[in-house]
Amino acid sequence: MTRFSLLRVLRPLAAAALISFALVVPGHAETVTPLVSTGWLKQHLTDANVLVLDVRSAIDGGGAEAFAKGHVPGAIHSDYDKAGWRVTRNGVPFMLPTPAELEKLIGELGIDEDTHVVVVPAGVHFTDFGSAARTYWTLKVAGVPQVSILDGGYAAWAAAQNATETGASKAVTEIFTATLNKALFVDAREVEAIERDGRATLVDARPASFYAGKEKAPAAQGYGHIPGAVSLDSATFYDPATNRLRPQAELAALATTAVPVGPTVA
Repeated sequence: MTRFSLLRVLRPLAAAALISFALVVPGHAETVTPLVSTGWLKQHLTDANVLVLDVRSAIDGGGAEAFAKGHVPGAIHSDYDKAGWRVTRNGVPFMLPTPAELEKLIGELGIDEDTHVVVVPAGVHFTDFGSAARTYWTLKVAGVPQVSILDGGYAAWAAAQNATETGASKAVTEIFTATLNKALFVDAREVEAIERDGRATLVDARPASFYAGKEKAPAAQGYGHIPGAVSLDSATFYDPATNRLRPQAELAALATTAVPVGPTVA
């Protein structure tokens, strides 16, 4: 399989995560949900097992400098674009880090298997929510069972006039042992098998123009999409007026409208 096709496999993971966030049904009060509100975080900010992970980066016009100017009290900063949440391997960018790389990255943030991580994006655009979704997925794949994303990100936290802190952050390193959850990802060979026998649906979460072959991402090796994949542009899940995920009913409707259009690639 070409590098182009492999990228098409990995990028849709964020879309799957986005849908799952919105369709989770709240359970018991102590249940860890994929999406939490600013009110929930304010109430649980001092819980011993809660760690707030701010992932602002150049992708959202932020990074360490923006974090230093203001962040959720006690938050730890990890630049999504620079810290190693995605790696280049064998010439292919945006790959999942190795278990050893994950153990170092996650442990040095002060996270272990008992930590409830609340991922905080900037909350200014669908691309930074995508960063949070990828961080969420990576933590879950690595074996961190309790992970949530702050709905609306730091922008929502500040807009609610909650307390903020300034300055840099310093984590207390923990020993983290990565246990990869193989139910949450597939490799190129598995996707080839899916494409061949049709036993699952391939969802392409890139912009619809990429899927249709009208343009391509800078890192892509060609135009189009994997044969049989359906288009579900992850940007449509996000409401630019509120900088939050759309309501559950709207997301469910979007998920049923994905249809293949335009050229494919082998």
